[in-house]
Amino acid sequence: MIDSNRLMEIVKSGESLDREFKSDRRMINDREIYEEIVAFANTSGGVLLIGVEDDGTITGAKPRHDKTTDPLKLQSAIFNNTVPNINTRISLVPTENGIVLAIEVDQYPEPCATTEGKSLHRTIKADGQPQTVPFYPRDQRSRRVDLGLLDFSAQTMEDVSFGNLDPLEFERLRQTIVRLRGDRSLLELSNEEIAKALRLVESKDGKLVPNVAGLLLLGKEDVLRDKIPTHAVHFQVFDDQSNVRVNDVFRYPLIRLLFEVESRFSARIEEDEVSVGFYRVPIPDYSRDGFREAVNNAVLHRDYTRMDAVYVQWYPDHITITSPGGLPPGITIDNILVHEPKSKNPLLAESFKRIGIIEQTGRGVDKIFMGQLRYGRPPPDYGRSDITGVRVILKGGEASKRFAAFVYDSDRQGHRLTLEELILLNILYLDQRIDLISAQKAMQTDFAEAQSILEALRSNGLIVANEKGDQQIYELSLEMQKKLGLPVAPARLDGFDRIRQEELVLDYTSAHGKITRGEVVQLLGISDTKARRVLERMRAENKLKQEGKPPRWVYYVSTK
Repeated sequence: MIDSNRLMEIVKSGESLDREFKSDRRMINDREIYEEIVAFANTSGGVLLIGVEDDGTITGAKPRHDKTTDPLKLQSAIFNNTVPNINTRISLVPTENGIVLAIEVDQYPEPCATTEGKSLHRTIKADGQPQTVPFYPRDQRSRRVDLGLLDFSAQTMEDVSFGNLDPLEFERLRQTIVRLRGDRSLLELSNEEIAKALRLVESKDGKLVPNVAGLLLLGKEDVLRDKIPTHAVHFQVFDDQSNVRVNDVFRYPLIRLLFEVESRFSARIEEDEVSVGFYRVPIPDYSRDGFREAVNNAVLHRDYTRMDAVYVQWYPDHITITSPGGLPPGITIDNILVHEPKSKNPLLAESFKRIGIIEQTGRGVDKIFMGQLRYGRPPPDYGRSDITGVRVILKGGEASKRFAAFVYDSDRQGHRLTLEELILLNILYLDQRIDLISAQKAMQTDFAEAQSILEALRSNGLIVANEKGDQQIYELSLEMQKKLGLPVAPARLDGFDRIRQEELVLDYTSAHGKITRGEVVQLLGISDTKARRVLERMRAENKLKQEGKPPRWVYYVSTK
């Protein structure tokens, strides 16, 4: 239930898709309440606050049942005046300016309406403000796709025959299977047998009728444009002033379309190089695998019932890829790495896997992340995604040659870094420090797993930890800082304890073979006297051994 503290948090956040404020100065009627509840249920759920103005001013709600408002009566009225019957949670929240009536509702797994037959949902206007609008059948179909209740790609097409599939696309499909090492058992089949094996057609009255997936993969361009007008991919290039320099629109069958997009990507991509031993390692502006998977995901998991297109927008310092429709139910930007794969178009996804366009595991998101992280760039950003579209931003700009060299060298030596390890090392490379809670959130894993990964990196000498208050703070070891070309900042004890001092000294000694008192002064940012005490303590504890000729040529080496 909502209390006064929670109420003030909601009011402060303002109106949005899942928050609506209603003035009750003239007492809104029950019908309007039912309609707003239906709209929330048809979107992503939310809370209706009655007695709050649009600007967040609390003016109070009028009593609805004689001199008071009975939450159970209102809850029952909403339940009995909606189809299917909608359950709500109702709170009466006292404030200095009167009672606020708060009605909470969850997202429903099927389209809802009032008993009068009125169906609505929530959308965002052009000015960024929310609104409640009619929920038309086309929107309801799109909603069922979003909820995973309808596989639009499996729907058969009216007035379409097998003759509307292009023989050239069948040949392109075979060539793609060979190139991408797909299901080679398909290669020996006839066109009709391939279509049946991939379930791209259905038999009706003795004839083969293509479904949406079949037309998207193999349809003739003019038929595809006519029957699935929502199918389009825009490839746009912008200059520094956001002027459009390239604006190509593709409505080809999917295999050809993906080839055309990748060809334009390859024509624009530039590469640098870094030396790792005897090898020259290429460092592209953007990962080819990461870009390919992002585009594959955009066309595969989009909502083809929406009158929108896929956009690939290339800016001077990043690429934004937009796919119509929100994330599948249960998947959010906070669990996208760990949630099991879900497709809005299961039949189309199955075909993609057998052809070889995507992996059988369906973990394309991992490749998108790996493509960014292995070059020392920020991870993909899904933060602009909403119910209208999934948007992923791939940051470009200058990569870290040393970070890329380190990752490549680790792979070459058989110590392939996991995605979780790359996430943590990338954060430490860019932000210097991380705590356990932040690490857990970044890896989208549980507490124990996050701690285990951090400790593994620590035992391998890649990171070090120190106590700061009741937290452990992790950062790159001195050896890693040097390897990645980072400036080694002096550790001025703002939270650094004795253990941390000794770790830094030992890390430096391990990396350079020895350490002097002057180097300890610079490393720890302490006085010469304190540096002498640190070294004497470590020597007494048999962690360091003194060598060289005193007093001028003394240095220390590790006893390990």
